[in-house]
Amino acid sequence: MDTVAAIATPPGTGGLSVIRISGPDAIRRAAEIFRPASGRDVCTMSGYTCAYGHILRDGEILDDCVLTVFRAPHSYTGEDTAELSCHGGRYLTEQVLRVVLCDTVVPAPPGEFTKRAFLNGKLSLTQAEAVQDLIAAQGEASLRCARDLREGATFRRIRALSDTLLTVLSDLAVWADYPDEDIPGVDGGALGRRLEALTQEMQALLATYDSGRILREGLRCTVVGRPNVGKSTLFNVLAGSDRSIVTDIAGTTRDVIEEQIRVGSVTLTLSDTAGVRETQDPVERLGVERSRKALQKADLVLCVLDAPPASLPDLDPSRTIVVLNKSDHVHIPEIPGFRCIRTCAATGEGCDALANLIEDFAARLAPASDEGMIANERQRECLVRALDAVREGADALALGLAYDAVTVSLDGACQALLELSGERVTDRVVDTVFSRFCVGK
Repeated sequence: MDTVAAIATPPGTGGLSVIRISGPDAIRRAAEIFRPASGRDVCTMSGYTCAYGHILRDGEILDDCVLTVFRAPHSYTGEDTAELSCHGGRYLTEQVLRVVLCDTVVPAPPGEFTKRAFLNGKLSLTQAEAVQDLIAAQGEASLRCARDLREGATFRRIRALSDTLLTVLSDLAVWADYPDEDIPGVDGGALGRRLEALTQEMQALLATYDSGRILREGLRCTVVGRPNVGKSTLFNVLAGSDRSIVTDIAGTTRDVIEEQIRVGSVTLTLSDTAGVRETQDPVERLGVERSRKALQKADLVLCVLDAPPASLPDLDPSRTIVVLNKSDHVHIPEIPGFRCIRTCAATGEGCDALANLIEDFAARLAPASDEGMIANERQRECLVRALDAVREGADALALGLAYDAVTVSLDGACQALLELSGERVTDRVVDTVFSRFCVGK
């Protein structure tokens, strides 16, 4: 495997930049370009040790820096690794990287270091994906979730499902391969109960996907209501800027306006929508249709009212907060069955209480991430395939088909779970997973 190098810190000016080198020639290359102030031989440095010295370019000092050495297999990648910590100027960092690169050290593609950690058995595939979630975390909840996944919570849960399937498959294989031996026959009733339990466990794990998406990407929150009820004003208050145009003219907002914001510890993808009403204006009609689509996709709906409604037929009370706006001069009775909050968006009154309600709503959705959860679409797709295969096996059993048919289905389920965890996965899947990472990680 090639020795690779990349800048492991974000681009820009800072106090420190790190250039990471990993592979069989990493320490040898570091010895060629780094002169320790102590005069020691870099090639004899032990793992987890540092040395202060200078980076040399054509025999001249380019920068002073600290070299840290990690010896295989006790490194992030599982390979010999050298890290050069130099001053953090953009130009200087690029020059140091240029010195590092040579015929035997090539630039690392995105995600290469974490990919090598996976290939060298340092991380499961679900743990490796959690590294990207750690980097992208935008709040305490998403950070905690990614940290728990990085510690292997999902892998342990998938491994338990795989182990159960492998036990069932081994029982079926022994019975099929040694029919003349004194081996108890397969109990169809007991097998059916085991498959039902597996189905329930997989369904429970699959149900964590939406919560995991919310923690990673934020809560999709849509502001809806009739024209001129104060939707855009409320949107601007929550966003902390005049993102939406506010006028007294009905139909001012013609399209869905989105902004990613923080409300306390919660990340919101907040959407301001066109007022929902019957209109002959073709442009406004398109905006109303987009509003309805945004409403269907929302995790949370803020329904803004400035007068008692006839009804709220299209809203799910479990994911709706009714905002009784303009409370400074209008009193609207609370809507039975819905969580309601009184505000005056124009003055900001009640908006802090609304933010608290949003945080409470998000907290109820948060999964117990230390028990494992499905964190992305790749994992969800693998689990769906495994669940479908177990159901197929259970159906074959219920129909009285040969146990061979059940075995084929359960083997497919096992393969899908092994792909989920990364224990048996194609190069294409691995390349796709790590292509989403940044260079240097």
